[in-house]
Amino acid sequence: MLGERLHRARKAAGLGLRALAAQADLSHTTISKFENELQTPSSAQLIKLSKILGVRTEYFFRPQTLTIEGIEYRKKSSLSQKSLAKIEADISDQAERWHELLGLYPQSPIQPFALPAGLPERIANAEQIESLAETVRAAWKLGLNCIPDMIDTLESQGVMVIGSSVDESKKFDGLAGMINSMPLVVVGANWTGDRQRFTLAHELGHLLLKSRLDAALLADEEKLCNRFAGAFLLPKPTLIEHLGAKRQRLEVNELFMLKHEFGLSMQGVLFRALQTGIITHAAFQSLFLTFSSKGWRSCEPGKPYPAEQTILFKQLVYRALAEDYFSESKAAELLGLPVAKFHQQRTLESLEPVTH
Repeated sequence: MLGERLHRARKAAGLGLRALAAQADLSHTTISKFENELQTPSSAQLIKLSKILGVRTEYFFRPQTLTIEGIEYRKKSSLSQKSLAKIEADISDQAERWHELLGLYPQSPIQPFALPAGLPERIANAEQIESLAETVRAAWKLGLNCIPDMIDTLESQGVMVIGSSVDESKKFDGLAGMINSMPLVVVGANWTGDRQRFTLAHELGHLLLKSRLDAALLADEEKLCNRFAGAFLLPKPTLIEHLGAKRQRLEVNELFMLKHEFGLSMQGVLFRALQTGIITHAAFQSLFLTFSSKGWRSCEPGKPYPAEQTILFKQLVYRALAEDYFSESKAAELLGLPVAKFHQQRTLESLEPVTH
């Protein structure tokens, strides 16, 4: 167990055997023996390794009781194996801490994920995606206005959301899987908010469309999940209310304002206008060419839509601490903080008083 965790932490740090060995003043064969459980590091060696790898020593002894099933990556083919290994290690560590935290509660504080009632048994065409999105919004009492926080929305429905910040190349487009029947979605913590929100809605689409698509639509599942994501973030009735039922052309400022109101990219809003029949394909193509010529397909103008963050894990740590389910040192371990720093945060000593 210790060897596997050492291997994972090394991969997460992006270090090869020789690089870690050099920093730890050990031979690479010794590190290899540690990882293959052929030799056990001393306490001093373990402390040094934990400092180099940026983990607490408790990490090496955490029981591994977790398997992420049905993993599906959304990544660009150019994502290196080294980057992918770092992402996998980070996700596994966060998911294990989530799993351990929930196991310390007498009863799970999170309701199990359940599909909303009233979903169609079969999806035979893309137009049904619009009503599917509205059905889910109605079941979750979201109305038709902007969803303020997509992470909070999914977490409140029993979906585990993890934000990973280890992909500096930004070629990782997300991950989905299951942990003990609990859906898991991973997004980049350093992504723009509109990209995070679209990915979360896209993965929700996969959960909803599973086993519902007609055979003729199976090859188009990714496109249909994109359609669902757009419809969930910006429903057809709402878009028509803002833009009108039929338009000959759109101003880019309209797309810009809707992006910052609904957390859907300008390109996403443009596609929604085409999908809902507000504009013709010719009008869509005209604006799409504008996006290409100005470089907006890779970087849209103006300030990015703010990124979202998950705070549920931290909230549940403090809740469990208040209920005496575990000690302050255990809370610090789960949050990956030194006990002294966690104590400062717990008592708000690290915050400066507001002066008027």
